[in-house]
Amino acid sequence: MKKKMISGISVVLGLSISILTGCQQAGDSVKAPIEHENQSASHEESTNGQQTTTPPPPSSSASAPVNPAPEKTSLGKVTAVRIADFQSGWIGGDGWIAKTEDGGSRWNLQYEPKGTVKQLFALSNRQAWAVVAKNAETQNELSLIRTEDEGKHWTVVGEMPTHDFLHFVSDQEAFNGRWRTTNGGKTWTKLPVPPNMIGEPYFHDRAVGWAVTKGQDAFQVQRTIDGGKSWSVVMKKKTAAPVNGVLIRSAGPQDAWIECIGDTGMTQTSYSLFHTPDGGKTWQTVIAKSTAGAGPAPGFPMDYQNGPDIGGSSPGPLYVINSKEAFMGAQCMACDKPNTIGWTLDGGKTLGKGTVSLEGYGEELLAFADAKHGWWFVTDHEKPSMMYATSDGGKHWNLVHTFEPPKKQ
Repeated sequence: MKKKMISGISVVLGLSISILTGCQQAGDSVKAPIEHENQSASHEESTNGQQTTTPPPPSSSASAPVNPAPEKTSLGKVTAVRIADFQSGWIGGDGWIAKTEDGGSRWNLQYEPKGTVKQLFALSNRQAWAVVAKNAETQNELSLIRTEDEGKHWTVVGEMPTHDFLHFVSDQEAFNGRWRTTNGGKTWTKLPVPPNMIGEPYFHDRAVGWAVTKGQDAFQVQRTIDGGKSWSVVMKKKTAAPVNGVLIRSAGPQDAWIECIGDTGMTQTSYSLFHTPDGGKTWQTVIAKSTAGAGPAPGFPMDYQNGPDIGGSSPGPLYVINSKEAFMGAQCMACDKPNTIGWTLDGGKTLGKGTVSLEGYGEELLAFADAKHGWWFVTDHEKPSMMYATSDGGKHWNLVHTFEPPKKQ
């Protein structure tokens, strides 16, 4: 089999998300959604696993509803997913967003943005937001759109400051890296960050935030509890490998999951994942993946080889459910079936490793309603994206939908 040598980093670096600037007229409403049946009607398979920058100025124009989607739009490569519950959620791709109400067997096309959906976020089955990149090559010019009626109507809100992970804490307040909005995304305010920062910070709310900074042959995790006005070091690690990227998630004001991305070589990427449940007082090493091609995991010495890991040779997506439960993808781009999955149910003290390996040389996507019920999307640059679902915490995965092949470039 011809193997695609493609970098396996998915990041939520961030995780993951061309905007609806044309065809916007006030008062327009979306047509009835078009239902897309599963492209593999008889493909009910079971697979077994084993548990073990300164943004552009926001638009000053009033919010404008998005025009209806055209009648003929294929659901090709999936680029973003957000679950509302195990039966319902949204996915997006190049020029489309769709929703399911039956766990993914059927997807209803809701509208067609002029661009690629880079992120989706939902507070409920009624409220959701999408980040769309207008320029397919540069992935710049990010816009934010929202729905408040389950996707029946969508409204252009404004422009996004960065590609970083977007999360709303209410219908008006949200965070995007070092940026905060209090008016639903119409305008954004920059928050203070520590010097020598790697990547972007993560603000859990208006007070609590996390960041990773560079030191001399070391890196530090810093925390703020006053909205960035002051920062304190809560973890410092000596490291033989540089930290080249950071992904941070949080399930509460005391909780943080810090993924540090190291070097890359021979289609391999070293990385580490650390977790604190108590504001940084104690830390658990969840993953410390060293590879022959990329060197030691960040935070560990040069000869460190036997750290905890979930397989693969580079990180996939990280989906945090709460302070104890999280699911992690991994990829091996030199393998015939690159995609694997793992999880922790005890805050990272132990890892469960799935025994399933799935095809697809594109990005992995994960979405979980709880520790039992989740979706796993595998994608490819030539072959169709495929959606699998589990209802037993990853022990078994069923193929529930095969999408159409990606558009040829």
